[in-house]
Amino acid sequence: MIDKLEFFIALAKEEHFGRAAEACGVTQPTLSAGIKQLEGQLGVMLVNRGSRFQGLTPEGKQVLVWARRIVGDSRTMREEMRAARYGLSGRIRIAAIPTALAMVARLTTPFRDKHPGVTFSVLSRTSIEVLSLLGNFDVDAGITYLDNEPLGRVTSVPLYDERYQLITAIGNPYSDRDKVTWSEISQLPLCLLTPDMQNRRIIDQHLAEAGVQVRPTLESNSMIVLFSHIRTGKWSSIMPLNLAETFGFSEPIRAIPIVEPDASHTVGLVAAPREPHTPLVQALLDEAMALADDFRAHR
Repeated sequence: MIDKLEFFIALAKEEHFGRAAEACGVTQPTLSAGIKQLEGQLGVMLVNRGSRFQGLTPEGKQVLVWARRIVGDSRTMREEMRAARYGLSGRIRIAAIPTALAMVARLTTPFRDKHPGVTFSVLSRTSIEVLSLLGNFDVDAGITYLDNEPLGRVTSVPLYDERYQLITAIGNPYSDRDKVTWSEISQLPLCLLTPDMQNRRIIDQHLAEAGVQVRPTLESNSMIVLFSHIRTGKWSSIMPLNLAETFGFSEPIRAIPIVEPDASHTVGLVAAPREPHTPLVQALLDEAMALADDFRAHR
């Protein structure tokens, strides 16, 4: 039954029989037959069918919750047996919000020192995509905001608090200041992340609290694009303190704290709410807790 549940999960994700079959590495007739067999075993219709996929039935939505749980437990069991026989190995897939990408190495590097048989895949995604990938088993863990928008049911480890800085070139307005307000920076030519990024929604929220709105002169979903424009000396941006410190801005670029309000938001590691976790995910959660202790010690 596990393979049929995996077919069903893939179909719910892809919403297309052909794409779901391709994702599972089987033919479309094989996938369709498997889901029909699953319906026969459960005694309910799971999928609304027509000339194409028309969504899940109410029963199908209920079964999807169980399917994810059962398939997740099955994968955990297989990984535990492999770890017991060969030690910790395999690939960990992590999806992280762009502002946290520079921090990922502080998690993966000590982890791999302890477990050299493990490899990593790290993706840059929006906070919404992080949770979607996690729910669909497309990643093993995510790094995202914990305290701003709803997370749903996840296991989480708070890592650090994100605080915000004006990143600007010397000679630009406010570049000689020790601090600047959200209201003041609204007058600058800003390059910011795109509105689908939660970091951008946080920035817009704090600007609105200060009674101002911003129309950035450039938007991008890439931090590299923002950095390259800041370095021209013609653009400014708003970035988390930890990100500015990681990239080591120096003369002629300054990072200036933004106040009124002195805002912060918690970023952490999230995983599916499963007990027990796979050995790889549990080891990653343990490493995240050690990293969180390190962050707290160096505040």
